[in-house]
Amino acid sequence: MGVHDHKEEAAREIGQLSAGIITVSDTRTEETDESGRLLRELLTGAGHSVEAYAIVKDEMAAIRRTVLNFAERVDFIVVNGGTGMTPRDVTIEACRPLFSKEVEGFGELFRILSFEEIGSAALMSRAAAGAMGRTMLFCVPGSKAAVRLATERLILPEIKHLVSHIRKG
Repeated sequence: MGVHDHKEEAAREIGQLSAGIITVSDTRTEETDESGRLLRELLTGAGHSVEAYAIVKDEMAAIRRTVLNFAERVDFIVVNGGTGMTPRDVTIEACRPLFSKEVEGFGELFRILSFEEIGSAALMSRAAAGAMGRTMLFCVPGSKAAVRLATERLILPEIKHLVSHIRKG
């Protein structure tokens, strides 16, 4: 069975997934959270349901608490924002220890695709993904362009395949 056959089989078996969206920001509100709104549109447009949504301050404990809370209720979580290089940007540091298995290729591919769009500034694009038991967790930069890139090019094409793998065993 080829990779495409395996992905198609996983998609048939899995069906609709439930998602959580977490926007990490010290300044955004529900009204100004354009990246969170775009994520909702992309995920629901692909047939998934958004069951949880929150805006969380860029604080390690708050991010972890929200991710762990959502993980009990959804199949996958997309955290956007808080991935930069400033001292306040702690999304990656908050989430990486929660991974039972990291998907290293996610960050690598995100930066390659980002490089094609923004050039060498892509080296500062911190992105990560991994399984937290039976829940997938993705951490992406908070710009609308980064959210669209990660969601359309990486998350949506592979989410059912990833979830089918972490549910085995």
